[in-house]
Amino acid sequence: MAYETLDLREEGPVAWLTLNRPDALNAMNPQLVTELRDFFGGLPARDDLRVVVLRGAGRAFCAGLDLKQPGTGKSSVAGNLEGQRRISEIAILMRRCPQPIIACVHGAAAGGGFALALASDVRLAGESARMNAAFIKIGLSACDVGVSYFLPRMVGASVASELMLTGRFIDAPRALATGLVSAVLPDGELEEEARKLAREMILTSPLGLQLTKECLNASLDAGSLEQAIAMEDRNQVLCARDEGLREGIRAFLEKRPPRWAE
Repeated sequence: MAYETLDLREEGPVAWLTLNRPDALNAMNPQLVTELRDFFGGLPARDDLRVVVLRGAGRAFCAGLDLKQPGTGKSSVAGNLEGQRRISEIAILMRRCPQPIIACVHGAAAGGGFALALASDVRLAGESARMNAAFIKIGLSACDVGVSYFLPRMVGASVASELMLTGRFIDAPRALATGLVSAVLPDGELEEEARKLAREMILTSPLGLQLTKECLNASLDAGSLEQAIAMEDRNQVLCARDEGLREGIRAFLEKRPPRWAE
């Protein structure tokens, strides 16, 4: 699929995906929704890509849903639900894909843009970053596109309730203090930090990286320690049968970087 609202650059095993509607602060119109679904939905088949870096062009990460462009045009309950799920399923696709996703957030990450950041695995914030659950500000519930799932797991119920019941913005310093982001940097240094983080990820074994993301996500919902450990045990047995373990041990003993099979 040739993208019109996404800029995709592949540097070896790292995909740099840029939301590319800068004049609209990268707001999500129907075309952008379709293209995000296509990209993230196709990632499980892309064994050559191991890490995704997600960012926005221009002054913002993503200002949320583009209220100036019409949706599907379907006014029935069933039609509205179909349109809603076209957007909300992007968060599911992002969590389901085997590649870790690093979000570089600068400027506004509002509404659906906030959801994209939360559905990523690691969030790096520029000093200009401001994030909010904007849905409640326009007459909707703040619980949308996975925000009510992700946010309290990251910052706790009290901070999540404050942000979601008011639509209040959280700035970069507070986002770091609450654990919402991993680091805050000058906007101009986000790319280099993301590149460094991606480089460290691809030094790990391909199977180990995929299974770690899978197990982390499953453990968020595990009903007990026993369930989480059962998933961990399964993944370690799978990795132990992979050539990656033998290469990793050889590289460690020989004091050299591992050479993972493609």
